[in-house]
Amino acid sequence: MIVKKRDLTLYLVTDRRWLGRRSLEEDVEEALLGGATLVQIREKEISSRAYLELARKVKAVTDRHGIPLIVNDRIDIALAVDADGVHVGPDDLPVSVARRLLGPDKMVGASASSVEEALAFQAQGADYLGVGAVFPTATKKVTEKVDLETLAGIKAAVHIPVAAIGGIDAGNAPEVMKTGVDGVAVVSAILSQPDIREATRALLSKLNKEGS
Repeated sequence: MIVKKRDLTLYLVTDRRWLGRRSLEEDVEEALLGGATLVQIREKEISSRAYLELARKVKAVTDRHGIPLIVNDRIDIALAVDADGVHVGPDDLPVSVARRLLGPDKMVGASASSVEEALAFQAQGADYLGVGAVFPTATKKVTEKVDLETLAGIKAAVHIPVAAIGGIDAGNAPEVMKTGVDGVAVVSAILSQPDIREATRALLSKLNKEGS
């Protein structure tokens, strides 16, 4: 059995709108070969059955590489495929409920945009936080704006890992890492690139250089 390391350094969030000729699981594999350290599958516009089948295919890839798979929002899908955890937002089931349903050994992440939210989610049992949107992003139409000062304040206030999210790319990632966060969550910075593996490798190199 492969022991999966919980590493938020480069957290890939999927979005099939960026797919080219390959399948989602093929794109995820390219990102993992480039060094992505965590994968979250996020699907908002497909049926439960299709989501289940897609999650199974992606989990086969992440398992092969020993990388945790997180399911966005859908605790039922996470349980069905034995994913490594779930990520919940402000309109999803509460962190405390997710923790109770998944048990103590799975990861529960939560989206926060203020110190107050971050502390509340930590108290409810969150393992990590996704904080943003730090920069404008085309991935999500409705987002809370979190400046770098607030991001640093959230990181300083909690003892669980924090990943910054929202419009982060190779150009601004070093600036984000200076706030002390544990990593960044990205979508288009990897999935929209013509060479996903190389884009992942280049972004990871910048993150490791700034975080060291």
